[in-house]
Amino acid sequence: MKECYLGVDIGSVSVNVVLLDNENNVFEKRYVRTEGKPIQTLQKTIIDISKKYDNTLKILGCGTTGSGRHLASVMLGADVVKNEITAHAKAAINQYKNVKTIIEIGGQDSKIIIIRNGIVIDFSMNTVCAAGTGSFLDRQAERLNIPINQFGEVALKSKNPVRIAGRCAVFAESDMIHKQQLGHKVEDILYGLCQALARNYISNVAKGKQIEEPIIFQGGVAANLGMKKAFEELLNTEIIILSNFDVMGAIGAAILAKEKTKGIYTNFYGFDFIKNTFDSRGFECKGCSNYCEVINILNNNKVIAIWGDRCGKWSNGKQQPVENIQ
Repeated sequence: MKECYLGVDIGSVSVNVVLLDNENNVFEKRYVRTEGKPIQTLQKTIIDISKKYDNTLKILGCGTTGSGRHLASVMLGADVVKNEITAHAKAAINQYKNVKTIIEIGGQDSKIIIIRNGIVIDFSMNTVCAAGTGSFLDRQAERLNIPINQFGEVALKSKNPVRIAGRCAVFAESDMIHKQQLGHKVEDILYGLCQALARNYISNVAKGKQIEEPIIFQGGVAANLGMKKAFEELLNTEIIILSNFDVMGAIGAAILAKEKTKGIYTNFYGFDFIKNTFDSRGFECKGCSNYCEVINILNNNKVIAIWGDRCGKWSNGKQQPVENIQ
């Protein structure tokens, strides 16, 4: 049997899964778009990995992170459930010990993490606006009929980038359409957008933060070389992109699981459990003026987890779970 640690990062755009050996080396990684189906995507990804290794994997620890970390935890039996800041910082420090600044841009959020002497001392995330995130870049690439994996390559051809208003997603898209109508080249508009989003990141997400080298750029948007160049021009320094930039959250979750279990025990349910039928059903609790969106997670029609209530009325078992919500 091959002993390893499993890390899962479920975000709004992708499910990221890694397997680490005992030396924290990544020997398996998956970056799979959820397409609005995180439960099914996670199930298929884990089953595919199990089949690839012909049931020879022995999971010594399992960690989950991302906005869907609690969902992944109840489906897998996680030993550690951590937020994205902790997971991304853990992975970056493990793979680049002297890192001082992390720029992380994912599908729906962007964040900056400040590290000194291997410890997170400050961080910040974007507000509700999606300008500068992966989903916004996806939408613009689709609108211009350019495959997202060629976005950066096309942007780097720019000789005369146009100035785009990047403070708000709505204004940025309107400005791009206006520049198209004026006849500017696509590559100049795309790199102009990269520059605008980099400016927006520095003036909002990173506002007031001490950005020092070495700077690591991670998250799915780090695949866009146009964004890397825009940050390097703006900060006048080198931006480092590690080989596993797209799955750093999952790597961090796996390392945290390893540190907790030490390979001695694990809550991991096994690869057969993930084949069960999972479902989620939500309702609005009318117990008070908060009107919380409460989510029930069901396994074979049995409620196995509840979250979303601020008071704990449902999740702490003070109220019987709702199993047959239509």
